[in-house]
Amino acid sequence: MNMEKKRLILILGGGDLASGVAAVLRRNGWQVVISELPEPMVVRRKVAFAEAVWESQYAVEEIQSVLAGNDEEIESALLAGKIAVIVDPESRIAERFDFRAIVDARMMKRFQTNPFAEKFPLIGLGPGFIADENCLVVIETNRGDNLGKIIWKGSAEQDTGIPGIVEGIGLERVLYSHTEGIIRTFVEIGDLVRQGQMLAEVGGNEIVAPFDGTVRGMLRSGLRIKAHTKVGDVDPRKDPSLATHFSDKALIIGNSVLEVVENLL
Repeated sequence: MNMEKKRLILILGGGDLASGVAAVLRRNGWQVVISELPEPMVVRRKVAFAEAVWESQYAVEEIQSVLAGNDEEIESALLAGKIAVIVDPESRIAERFDFRAIVDARMMKRFQTNPFAEKFPLIGLGPGFIADENCLVVIETNRGDNLGKIIWKGSAEQDTGIPGIVEGIGLERVLYSHTEGIIRTFVEIGDLVRQGQMLAEVGGNEIVAPFDGTVRGMLRSGLRIKAHTKVGDVDPRKDPSLATHFSDKALIIGNSVLEVVENLL
């Protein structure tokens, strides 16, 4: 392919953090390809380019993305200034395009071997990556003083399993399914909800709002999920715009990735 290596980045995963990184790169003149699963399970869907897999095209803020089915469609999307989203779980696109770097933003909390890590510099987001061992560099994703830190030796902080505290509320913000089954949702992302209101059900088991707030994320209705799957989150701030804008966390991480690809590689 004839894309310029120095301006082309592959991001593995199209969730909210990955999409924030993609947006920062795109706003700074980089061309971006996002590889995703055939059925992405993303909670904060309003700020995730993974939605293009379901919708064929998807915009977050001013950034446009489009689902591309072949190399010609990928090139067409990139030349149009859009993010190209592809269904490519094994990232075979790396065999055909010459990327400047690969960003693993799947947030799997554990390292998964990438067959193309030796071909392209690999930037790992969060736990599971060890700089100078299984990737070139790690970006800290845990909230706190080190958020966005560029780590050239060693690893990011361990996953605490505790989301950021908002108005004194942490773990209660995150909604989980305690059973396996098909999720059915009864609210939209961005809706204002009241404590005890039914938001979704899985296998007949209700998932209710733990407090008054804004639905910031919710899995797509109709997906089959496993027990203990994260299905949504509620923000105590009653501000629907929170659901449609990239988080400060995602943008901080994105700026760190930008620094790596522009100045340090």
